[in-house]
Amino acid sequence: MKRFHLHLRTENLATARRFYTALLGQEPSVIEHDYLKWMVDDPRINLAVSTHGGGATGVNHVGIQAQSDEELEEIAGRLAHAQISTVEERDANCCYAESNKHWASDPDGVVWETFHTHGARRTYGEDTVPRVEEQLRSEAQSSCCAGE
Repeated sequence: MKRFHLHLRTENLATARRFYTALLGQEPSVIEHDYLKWMVDDPRINLAVSTHGGGATGVNHVGIQAQSDEELEEIAGRLAHAQISTVEERDANCCYAESNKHWASDPDGVVWETFHTHGARRTYGEDTVPRVEEQLRSEAQSSCCAGE
């Protein structure tokens, strides 16, 4: 079963922790000096809050966490069938985890991460969202204007 993922950027982890712990009714399952994660079953969500990403606070990206690489590839296949560009990352080191990923951007530019986590990391990995956003924008511009 898949899980909705939401990654938020904050300037203050302590106040974010207090708010989301009260809202979700449980403490985070991962607590680092720069990152918090709640794995909640009701509602089924993977909520990450970190100080990474630079720029504005708020939504960094949204996504769907698959339980297997097969589920991940099923989602990627649906996007490909709909002719939606994706950026693939294998064995990505991100958010204290190792994951296989496919990134996409919705019609309004909201970045979506579909991923399957297959390991843990001791360090916070590179924030790939700005690079992925640029890559997705570039691919969308080249595909929309290819016939002009």
